Amino acid sequence: MKLGVMAAALGGLEWEKALDYCQQVGLEAIELPVGCYPGTPWWDPTEVLKSKAEQRRIVEDCRSRGLEIIGLAVHGNPVHPERNLAQAHARAHDIAVRLAPKLGTNVVINFSGCPGGSPNDKTPNWVTCPWPPDFEAILDYQWNKVLIPFWTKKNAAAAKEGVKIAFEAHPGFCVYNTETLLRLRKACGKQIGANLDPSHFFWQGSDPVEAARVLGDAKCIFHVHGKDTAIDPHNTRINGTLDTKNYGDLDNRSWVFRTCGYGHGDDFWKPFISMLRMKGYNGVISIEHEDSLMSVREGFEKAVAYLRSILIKEKAGAAWWF
Repeated sequence: MKLGVMAAALGGLEWEKALDYCQQVGLEAIELPVGCYPGTPWWDPTEVLKSKAEQRRIVEDCRSRGLEIIGLAVHGNPVHPERNLAQAHARAHDIAVRLAPKLGTNVVINFSGCPGGSPNDKTPNWVTCPWPPDFEAILDYQWNKVLIPFWTKKNAAAAKEGVKIAFEAHPGFCVYNTETLLRLRKACGKQIGANLDPSHFFWQGSDPVEAARVLGDAKCIFHVHGKDTAIDPHNTRINGTLDTKNYGDLDNRSWVFRTCGYGHGDDFWKPFISMLRMKGYNGVISIEHEDSLMSVREGFEKAVAYLRSILIKEKAGAAWWF
């Protein structure tokens, strides 16, 4: 396996300085943000899609620093009930799917999105339980009228380009766990799979190792994020894990995102890496920094050091545990 970066966190640096930094800390791969919520910090994907010279420049800039482009990140909500936003996010996804092979990758990372609860809504409606009966009606509308038709078309378009769509299962969107991801894949097609990010599974109470087992058996782990979560046992005992407080409210939240190794240690990360390898994933662990307790540089470099030690030990056979 290789170590890489979800490079949106480096968007404050100029393009070549960001790549120099990745080389400096010893990374081998980079996941490039090309629209929607991560934004486009370095270049306009629409213009790059038109220019073979720009495509060659970007690839060579990365290659000259020992970096493989291993995915285009276009996390958005292309089924948002606000039509203009949905169209902009869908267009960004389409551009990413067409651009990915031209930059040497076959993976586009996205969210499933979340529609409104009816055609009349103006904001997304994430349903977390089946009752009152309104909620079952909402789920039927979201899945059968919006999600499945939309992603069936996008699956077909991705297949034409030889691209895989790696969904990050994320609460707030309709695909938020293993079951919902596999449901959408079964309904829409095999270009749809997982960007397996363990951080979102922890606070929901599911085990990312077991998720890797099931998704690996389905042959649909297309990408993996390296991000951790710490659960506050005191706040969780009082309020549970559904938490809408600001991510910066560290004292009062039930959970917060952490740098790898600061939410869970070897007892999680070794079995997780081992399970990925056992199920045939030999790609990249793409580090995503969202730790509110550390600067980007501090948190990122600690994650690199920690995961590198785990990958080396695992490769040597020291992490075998299930």
